[in-house]
Amino acid sequence: MREDLLKSILGELKRLADAADRAAGPAPTPISWDDADCFVWNPERHSLTPVKRPNRVDLTLIRGVDHVKTILHENTDRFAEGFAANNVLLWGARGMGKSSLVKAIHASINVERKTSMKLVEVHREDIQTLPVLMDILKAAPHRVILFCDDLSFDNDDTSYKSLKAALDGGIEGRPENVIFYATSNRRHLLPRNMIENEQSTAINPSEAVEEKVSLSDRFGLWLGFHKCSQDDYLAMVDGYREYFKLDIEPEKLHFEALEWATTRGSRSGRVAWQYIQDLAGRLRQTV
Repeated sequence: MREDLLKSILGELKRLADAADRAAGPAPTPISWDDADCFVWNPERHSLTPVKRPNRVDLTLIRGVDHVKTILHENTDRFAEGFAANNVLLWGARGMGKSSLVKAIHASINVERKTSMKLVEVHREDIQTLPVLMDILKAAPHRVILFCDDLSFDNDDTSYKSLKAALDGGIEGRPENVIFYATSNRRHLLPRNMIENEQSTAINPSEAVEEKVSLSDRFGLWLGFHKCSQDDYLAMVDGYREYFKLDIEPEKLHFEALEWATTRGSRSGRVAWQYIQDLAGRLRQTV
């Protein structure tokens, strides 16, 4: 009787252990930094997924943002050399090349300096796992740009506190081999009504606002991207035509590009690229 009871208990314990293993998911995958220059953070496995063919454009094709391009390039170049550099918030108009610029400068500096600086993308919904990711990155044998595209926070979202801790680095400080770049349509990352709600319910309203706005202050550089002029838009289109050797007369190119922008109701680098893709398809050429 006792043997049967013991076997039953052992069987139940094994079943529980197996269930716990399944709930924990697969073991973390070892990171092979030599597999790629770009990676995506996978929080479920506590691993980095290599991106063999990153979605990026040549740096020369990003037009109309020369001033911020120079500042970001210089900041990233200093970081690649091992010198002090700032976290960067690229904010402003949609489609003006914020994320494209980060990826293009990363690739350009690796070629210029023959370095193997890495770019690691963390998705907005995984921001709360930043402390775990930082622990992994600080042990990396490379310098790492940690990148989050389209960063912003909604009402009742407290994950911004994980970002603040990661930017400041807590008592240890931010790892010397890691820098954080983020893009956003918002300069202050948090919606105005979220700040106003905190202000109206706080014992000291000014301190509540300070707490919210201080998130953006963790970025040493704020680089603004604004809507482009017609000349800048056409310069982007011309750059694409020349780079991809598209067979079309400049006058016709400009007419079609402006008509395309009119139907979209805006001018931006993204709209220029979408027109070029349509044009290349009609010309049976590849881009």
